[in-house]
Amino acid sequence: MHTKSILLVEDNPQDEMLTLRALRRANVANRIDVARDGQQALDYLFREGEYADREGPDLPTVVVLDIGLPRLSGLEVLERLRNDERTTLLPVVILTSSDEEQDRLRSYAFRCNSFVRKPVDFAEFAETVARLGVYWLATNETPSAK
Repeated sequence: MHTKSILLVEDNPQDEMLTLRALRRANVANRIDVARDGQQALDYLFREGEYADREGPDLPTVVVLDIGLPRLSGLEVLERLRNDERTTLLPVVILTSSDEEQDRLRSYAFRCNSFVRKPVDFAEFAETVARLGVYWLATNETPSAK
């Protein structure tokens, strides 16, 4: 069994800090790696570019993915993950401030596992992130890695 980890894909430094803090406060001690744009996320997941020599598990347990990212949007990242046999079953949670119905529909059309709006209130945000972390790392059963 490999060590469970999270890839957080978030370009907003404040949301990144709040997410990491909320996970730590929820006693999530698992590895959390951060990518700050869509291309960096793909490079990390496929061990390309600056991540060609990346240490650690081949894939994280779950990807927490924002939609509004530079270089490649979260939806473009999700589409590429679903079209590659190495990542087609990788759990992806969209965590976004978007309230656009179109974003929700496209996320599910590209087979995200969950779509969660970022609460504006800090306490609600922290609680939401903590529940996500505990669910995906402790409760949910993911497919076995090949």
